[in-house]
Amino acid sequence: MTQSGGISASSRRRVIQGAGALAAGIAAPALVGVRSAFAAYPDRTVKIVVANTPGGPSDIVARMVAASIQEATGKTVIIENRGGAGSNIGMGYVARSDPDGYTFLLATNAFSINPTLYNSIPYDPVKDYVAVTELASSPNTFVVRAELPVRTMKEFVALARKSPDKFNVSTPPIGTSPQLQAAVLKSVEKLPNLEEVVFKGGGEALQALLSGTVQMSSGSLAPAAPHIKSGALKCLAVSAGSRWPDLPDVPTMEQAGYKDFVFPTDCCLLAPAKTPPEAIKWLETVSLKALNAPGMKEKLYQTGFLAVPKGADACWARVNKEIAMFRDIITTAGIPKI
Repeated sequence: MTQSGGISASSRRRVIQGAGALAAGIAAPALVGVRSAFAAYPDRTVKIVVANTPGGPSDIVARMVAASIQEATGKTVIIENRGGAGSNIGMGYVARSDPDGYTFLLATNAFSINPTLYNSIPYDPVKDYVAVTELASSPNTFVVRAELPVRTMKEFVALARKSPDKFNVSTPPIGTSPQLQAAVLKSVEKLPNLEEVVFKGGGEALQALLSGTVQMSSGSLAPAAPHIKSGALKCLAVSAGSRWPDLPDVPTMEQAGYKDFVFPTDCCLLAPAKTPPEAIKWLETVSLKALNAPGMKEKLYQTGFLAVPKGADACWARVNKEIAMFRDIITTAGIPKI
C-alpha cells in the first residue's frame, strides 16, 4: 500500500538494502586494505629498549629473546640500551615514543619501584604503558670475593659493623631491586656506614667486586653465576622464595634470618599506551613462542634466569601488585625519596 506523498514500504526496503549493499561494497575493500596492510607487520625494524647498560641481566635476557624471535620470524629485532637515572631515562624515552608498534620497553622491577622512590619520574606507570608479556625472572644475590673470611650474611654484617669504614657494597642503578635490597639490608641491620656504590649497570657493579673496589655486590644472579661456579665469588644468600637449584648450599635470605626478604629481578616487555593491539599481540605471541622454543629455557637457566612465559594479563597484574608492594617496602624501611 502506497502512503500519501511518499513511497511504498517495499520500495523503501529496496532503497535501504541497496544503500547497505553499496556501503558494504565500499567498506569491504577498505577493511581488507587495512587488514592487508597490517598483515605485513612488522615491515621494518622492531626496537626493544633496555633501560640499562649493556652486559647486565636485563640486557642478557633482551638479546637472547630478540635473537630467538629473529630466527623464528625472519623479522629484524634490535636492542637499544638507554641506561641512566635509575632506568628513568630509558623508561621515559619509550613512554614518549611514537606508539606505532615499533618501539617497546624491556622493563625490570625498577618500573614498579621508581614511582615511590623518586619525587618525579618521566612516565606514568599506569597511563603511559600497556603490558606485552613476562619474559624471565632471576633471584637477586649478595656475593663477596672468595677470599673474604665470611660464610654467611650474619658473618658479613658482623665484619662490616666491626670495621664500618672498610666495607661497601656495589649495586646497579638506584631504583633497581638489587639496589633496593641493599638499602633494606642497611636499614634492617643498622649499617649506615655500609656505603652503596651505585653503577650504571649490573655488569659494572659486579666488576667492581671482582676488581676488589668493593667488598660485596648486590645484584641479579645472572651476571654473577659464572663467577660463583668458577670459585672466584662466594654467594652468601639469594633473595628468593626458594634456593637456586644450582646452588643448593646457598640459603635464601629468609633462611639466613631475614623475614620476607624476597627481591627478584623480573624482566617483561611493555609497550607505549595506544600501541596498536595487533602489534602488541604479535610481539606477545612471538615472545611466548621464543621462550618455549627448544633449548631456550635451558639457555636462560644457565645464565641465572627462569623463563616465565606469561601473557599480557598476567604481566600487568604482577606489575601493578609490585607497585603497591614496593611502596610498602620503601616506606617501612624509611628509605628517603630521591
